[in-house]
Amino acid sequence: MTAPDPRMAGLPPAVVAMVHAGARALRDGQPQRARQLLEQAVGQAPGHPEPLRYLAIVLMQQRQLAAARQTLQRALALAPDDALLHSDLATTHAAMGDMDAALAGWRHAVARDPRLMSAWFNLGRNLQQQGETEAAIAALEQACALAPQALPPRVLLGDALVHAGRFDEAAGHYRAALAVHPACGDAWRGLSNIKTVPLDASDAEALRAQLQRADVAASDRIAMGHALGKLEEDRGRHPEALAAFSAANTLQKQLTPWSADAFRAYLQQALEATATLPAPLDPRLGEEVIFLVGLPRSGSTLFEQILAAHPEVEGASELPDLGIVIQQESQRRGQPYPQWVPQASAADWHRLGREYLARTARWRQRRPRHTDKQPDNWKHAGILRAMLPGATIIETRRDPLETAWSCFKQQFYSQPHFANDMADIALYMQGCAHAMQQWRARDPARIHLHVYEELLASPEARISALLDDCGLAFDPACLEFHRAERSVRTASAAQVRQPLRADTARALAYGLLLEPLLALLQLPLPL
Repeated sequence: MTAPDPRMAGLPPAVVAMVHAGARALRDGQPQRARQLLEQAVGQAPGHPEPLRYLAIVLMQQRQLAAARQTLQRALALAPDDALLHSDLATTHAAMGDMDAALAGWRHAVARDPRLMSAWFNLGRNLQQQGETEAAIAALEQACALAPQALPPRVLLGDALVHAGRFDEAAGHYRAALAVHPACGDAWRGLSNIKTVPLDASDAEALRAQLQRADVAASDRIAMGHALGKLEEDRGRHPEALAAFSAANTLQKQLTPWSADAFRAYLQQALEATATLPAPLDPRLGEEVIFLVGLPRSGSTLFEQILAAHPEVEGASELPDLGIVIQQESQRRGQPYPQWVPQASAADWHRLGREYLARTARWRQRRPRHTDKQPDNWKHAGILRAMLPGATIIETRRDPLETAWSCFKQQFYSQPHFANDMADIALYMQGCAHAMQQWRARDPARIHLHVYEELLASPEARISALLDDCGLAFDPACLEFHRAERSVRTASAAQVRQPLRADTARALAYGLLLEPLLALLQLPLPL
């Protein structure tokens, strides 16, 4: 017999049954039915917080965030010390974009109930996303202590430790997750991304055994395929590596197909829409910002690490804020970007620039300037001379074949993604180069091209040029960038903590196996 839920204490049995029925309806994908049942439960027991909490969960799933927040506030008025209610309200704040209130809410929750694992987990996850890695590690360690068998906090703790440069500890947590679930793709992904500690033959055997199982989830299968490919590459078994990467990407593309036609249409619209923009109200707006844009795997994390070693620059890593500001403006106008760009006035661009600066202000609390290393921001480079005309834009490039191959073998979590198919990679690379060339011609004083191989060949000269392009005085600390203590929240976290190395190229070792990719990169593809 199931023990009674103490959170339901004081509710009439009929209302308890109604709440349970609502929860089952939500679980079974019937949110409207769940809402009806839970609204009835609230109506019959308006003085009890638990039906209100369940109703708020339904409202959250229906994206009625303001109503969910109000419902949880009603529940908290009835039970102000209820930790779970504080945690759920924090989740609502986060969904509404109020991260300060969300973090305060989760801290409130764990102060009232230190054994509430979900609150520790959410606190740690969101602190990590905010770049507060050490605080995130402390919170996630609490979550793991409370639920040693739970995979998400264990894997996320491993990720946070990687970002902090504590690679051996991270590997231990990934291994602990695999001890619980040997087909945990996220754990294999984490281990594989610690590129300074290669996987071994026993790992290859374990990966192949898990990939042969029929009951492995597609997401785990894709992650394990990438891990196996990386392992085989490290062992010099290039045909096996290519086969593993190809199988993983084929499955991912089947699940999330990327549209080449949509990409071509976007490029044409973006180039046309940004050909003429109004003169900015304040030409210096955005001087605090250094954008690093271009292809993923093109060396941008290394360039950012160099800049972050400078005493005037905070390395903020890959920020979503520019895309969010543009998306919110699109929603406000009821038009997709970039269709509304020609209608935007100088005042509109000034407002949007200030919104971006407000969203990123916390990255300038310790140092006056910050980097924004979101590679996809190249798609918005054309509007920045109106929106953030004082900002510096650094486009990073690397040898095309090395870049393309590195993209193909890297698992990306933003899907659909161009990197799941070699022809799509070639088209995307050509489109990026074509657009950036035009935008650089329109704004040559602010958009600068820096090449990874040139940095390797002449480190001091190219670092000096990079700092000069950013309006920064030369500082010798930038030559010792690998000593900079900061959270690095990308797949290159391990490499950028080492001095410059000239042996990072991998594609040439494949020889004729990558001839199809090389041929695609050399074709004049129609945009």
